[in-house]
Amino acid sequence: MVSRVRRALRHLLLPPWRLRRVLPPAALHAIEAAIAASESRHRGQICVAVESALDPSALWRGLGARERALQVFAELGVWDTEHNNGVLIYVLLADRDVEIVADRGIAAHVDPARWEAICAAMERAFGAGDFDRGALGAIAAVGALLESHYPGVGRNTLGDAPVIL
Repeated sequence: MVSRVRRALRHLLLPPWRLRRVLPPAALHAIEAAIAASESRHRGQICVAVESALDPSALWRGLGARERALQVFAELGVWDTEHNNGVLIYVLLADRDVEIVADRGIAAHVDPARWEAICAAMERAFGAGDFDRGALGAIAAVGALLESHYPGVGRNTLGDAPVIL
């Protein structure tokens, strides 16, 4: 019960400016450029979505970062790629949690432990206050996996700009 209350307070008291401090316009532009550069080397799609905090109703229901990432994956249509190889990198700042949701095409080729390792590295960088290194490192790692399984150039169906929720 105590941890649930602490979590709710973290979400409810996270000021909106915190997201702008963590990811200022220059960082958002660097993420967009990294996604575009990565996607020029493979037929996969990378989407980065960042959410500062969950709304009170989601907190009340006990929605976790993984469940929210799955919702965002569906809402943003990351599943709707030609080769079923879209990958969502979802960041929930209030929980200091990163989740990767990979569509079935690429998920069939990559061990879930690889996705977890990318998330853990990103979370460590974020914990050290190095958000740019964490985000760009995750994009590079996901891009390398996509490039090894889907080389070439595909159609950009998701856009490259990070999505701020």
